Amino acid sequence: MIERNEYLNKLIYWKDKQIIKIITGIRRCGKSTIFELYKNYLKSNKVKDNQIISINFEDMEFEELFDYKKLYKFITSKIQNNRKYYIFLDEIQHVNNFQKVVDSLFIKKNVDVYITGSNAYLLSGELATLLSGRYIEIEMLPLSFKEYCNYYKNQKDKKVLFDNYLKFGGFPYTTELNNDNKAIETYLKGIYSAVLLKDVVAKNKISDVMILESVIKFVFHNIGSFVSTKKITDTLNSNGRKVSVNTIENYLSALINCYILYRVNRFDIKGKQYLKTLEKYYVADTGLRDILITSQETDIGHILENVVYLELLRRGYKVCVGKVIDEKEIDFVAESSNEIIYYQVCSNIKNVDILKRELSALSKIKDNFPKYLITQDETLEKTYNGIKQINIIDWLLE
Repeated sequence: MIERNEYLNKLIYWKDKQIIKIITGIRRCGKSTIFELYKNYLKSNKVKDNQIISINFEDMEFEELFDYKKLYKFITSKIQNNRKYYIFLDEIQHVNNFQKVVDSLFIKKNVDVYITGSNAYLLSGELATLLSGRYIEIEMLPLSFKEYCNYYKNQKDKKVLFDNYLKFGGFPYTTELNNDNKAIETYLKGIYSAVLLKDVVAKNKISDVMILESVIKFVFHNIGSFVSTKKITDTLNSNGRKVSVNTIENYLSALINCYILYRVNRFDIKGKQYLKTLEKYYVADTGLRDILITSQETDIGHILENVVYLELLRRGYKVCVGKVIDEKEIDFVAESSNEIIYYQVCSNIKNVDILKRELSALSKIKDNFPKYLITQDETLEKTYNGIKQINIIDWLLE
């Protein structure tokens, strides 16, 4: 199994604390694997096998436990009062009223509860109300480039690895397919179909799957560009697809809730407020985009933006698009509890005009927070009036 130390360390930190641990993320990003890694950690620290109760609700062996009362009875029958137990409930969204089981387990002092889900509805509605303040969410993404490189330790050429990473993405199992284009494409299409049919269509009772797929392709094609629901609606209607703005908004929300899409809002840096118009969208994994969008339509600059955006999420930042004066935009404003960092992302700056364009927006920000220009240029780090240029591979491997 590929090491996922970032997530493993978070679980270790929260071990035995009286709080429910919820791991969310797109299907096949590694949620079940991190459970296995964590269970191995527990066993290496003298936790016995019978102290670990693990159920994967995508395994038919546990199908009868979709009844929450049977699930609760099954788990409690294995628990004794004089021992500590670690409960793992994988893809628990399949269980109706699962929140009642989780809440009842949570109040037991000798139980430590861990659950996963592939849909943000997991943390909405009744669960959020019932368990408010009693859970932490660990949002999981496919492999980072650093994790990807750790798997291919014997491959010294990071540029080759990075090109493969952009094309194939970071779903962990793709590393087992030996860069076989057809095999990886088949596997990624399987993930896409599972997300589409199980997490979007079935969950939201969508009848017109063709319209939904048109929306997905439009957004995938326009990652990193400003997009509005009206623009998507007008485009589809002009192509003979009759659809309303409200329907498009519902479809986008459904795609965001199953973690296949991320919406990034605009922020007025000078006015210190979020703007209500125009957003950017990024996909959870560039490999998924690659199977739907032809290479002739690929905009490498926006693909790089997608990679940078996901990496900023991994590093714990709240991310938005920055607006400065003269309608100039900053690709990313990354904010944490104690810092703000500004990023522009560009394929290369060999052209002087491109360099001026990329620097102009950053140079108009008058505060003293760090400013970076991330490119693919293979050059030593340069600084332009306090703006640091850095190679994207070097930045990802920091």
